[in-house]
Amino acid sequence: EVQLQASGGGLVQVGGSLRLSCAASGITFDNYAIGWFRQAPGKEREWVSCISRYYSSTMYADPVKGRFTISTDNAKNEVYLQMNNLNAEDTGVYYCAAHFKCRGTGPDRPAKWWGQGTQVTVSS
Repeated sequence: EVQLQASGGGLVQVGGSLRLSCAASGITFDNYAIGWFRQAPGKEREWVSCISRYYSSTMYADPVKGRFTISTDNAKNEVYLQMNNLNAEDTGVYYCAAHFKCRGTGPDRPAKWWGQGTQVTVSS
């Protein structure tokens, strides 16, 4: 059974930083892309970032490029999202997900596995 446990969300001021973590079990990062999606209030879920060891790719959605960094600790089977210079548009529920396309133009269908979300609120 695949389990993804996200944590690290919280309330932060505009310009601040947060680091999200996702502990994965039942999968290895060697075989499956893993990454983050988010859903703002009243909006559809959107892809944020992903990493694929298999394809040696790391990708970011345009709104977060230069501000967010995704990384993994393969020994711990964890993936992280360092979020800097946060703005109000980054507010939402952030989901860790695995097994989706993380190359080329990015995800083109929903991920197979999802964790529960962690709330990120950026206040001005």
